[in-house]
Amino acid sequence: MANIEVEIAGRKYSVACRDGEEAHLRSVAALADKRARDAAEALGSLTETRQLLFTTLLLADDVKDMQSGGKGPTPPKPVDDELVTGLESLAERVEALARRLEAPATLEEPRLTP
Repeated sequence: MANIEVEIAGRKYSVACRDGEEAHLRSVAALADKRARDAAEALGSLTETRQLLFTTLLLADDVKDMQSGGKGPTPPKPVDDELVTGLESLAERVEALARRLEAPATLEEPRLTP
């Protein structure tokens, strides 16, 4: 089983899925995230529970619209797994550099050798 991280409504979640389904899970998470942001924009400040409620209602409305022959929302572009891997690698390198910069400096007196 694969384990991926998705972000919905500003919160990150670790989700397990079958190997090979990572891109599909990322794409449906992107749909849920978009609808969660739509709900927050339309209704302002919401508790997490109410944002989940309105996100679910918006997604259900999309499904109902598609079942009745409508087009539904425009799906997000598929996630490029190679790009995600590259960005994760870059983020790890930046974090390592930040840790080195934040570490206390050890100043040693230069030693002169005779």
